[in-house]
Amino acid sequence: MGGEIAALGHEVRLIPPAYVKSFVKRGKTDAADAEAIGEAVTRKTMRFVPIGTAEQQAAAMVLKTRALLVRQRTQAVNALRAHLAELGIIATASLAKA
Repeated sequence: MGGEIAALGHEVRLIPPAYVKSFVKRGKTDAADAEAIGEAVTRKTMRFVPIGTAEQQAAAMVLKTRALLVRQRTQAVNALRAHLAELGIIATASLAKA
């Protein structure tokens, strides 16, 4: 999205959320977040991150999707192991490598 805005002639500067968090004064609301962003962007020492390419964003999506699938698989295996344990069937703690 930043690339599309830059193509329209605007200057795009991305700030990592971790850098803005220290400027939030109160609870998590849109107004408080906007105020923190406005405060952070005025700092001379604020560091910005470059706009990611479409390929970089696609690679990040693949990694995040894989991590989600691994978490879901682990949850399913743990749930199955717990249900089997209620019936007295004890399964090993590792996934079978098939």
